[in-house]
Amino acid sequence: MKSAGAGEQAINNIAKAGIEATLDNAESLEVDLHSNPLDLMQGEIDSVSVKGEGLVMQKELRADKLRIETNDISINSIKAAMGNIELSKPTDARMLVVLKETDLQNAFNCEYVRDKLQNLKIDLDGEQVTAKIEQVNFLLPDIGKVKLEANVHLVETDQNEKISLTAIPEIDNEGNCINLKSIEYLQDTKYNTAVAKAIIDSAEEILDLRNFELDTMSLRVRKLDVNLGKLTIEADAEITDFPNA
Repeated sequence: MKSAGAGEQAINNIAKAGIEATLDNAESLEVDLHSNPLDLMQGEIDSVSVKGEGLVMQKELRADKLRIETNDISINSIKAAMGNIELSKPTDARMLVVLKETDLQNAFNCEYVRDKLQNLKIDLDGEQVTAKIEQVNFLLPDIGKVKLEANVHLVETDQNEKISLTAIPEIDNEGNCINLKSIEYLQDTKYNTAVAKAIIDSAEEILDLRNFELDTMSLRVRKLDVNLGKLTIEADAEITDFPNA
């Protein structure tokens, strides 16, 4: 039993190192492998659970919580003994991601997204003008809705405007993206359509579930809950291999 425990811990450590290598940062990360000694020697694992908090993913998006629970896994036990976890066949898993409003807000105003919202060409009374979106507020003010507010500077006319809208997030047909539908403008301006499209496109890029995929994982959203201050995503995953450090 002692040697089996040591074997489980060794594989846990390898898997943890591999997952950490795909992240920009992790405040806490736990990997727990469940198997009996005989099965483990034959490369059979009952399940693996991953629990993380404060995980910084692609595009500077921070997940407040991340949970992954796999089905049974078959691994190459010889390669595992040499520090490399290799799945003998794909396995299914379930994933839970919790995003806080403050983390979505920070992702929206990171350099990557901010650069995409500069020097936008929009049509104003038949003429093209340059719009710079200087600040975006991403809010989760109510059940089932998101709210986006932005300060817009029109370069040629040196005007400052504000755009404000609500939208309902919906899972797309492919199950790997969240689209913002049923747009409702809270302020009537001439720039709503053109500026809103750029903001919404950026929001949907941030909410693309593929930002949470590890290198060898594909996800399909099963459930989406939007509540005051947080967004919770439940997804099914297929894992073809474990990431290795």
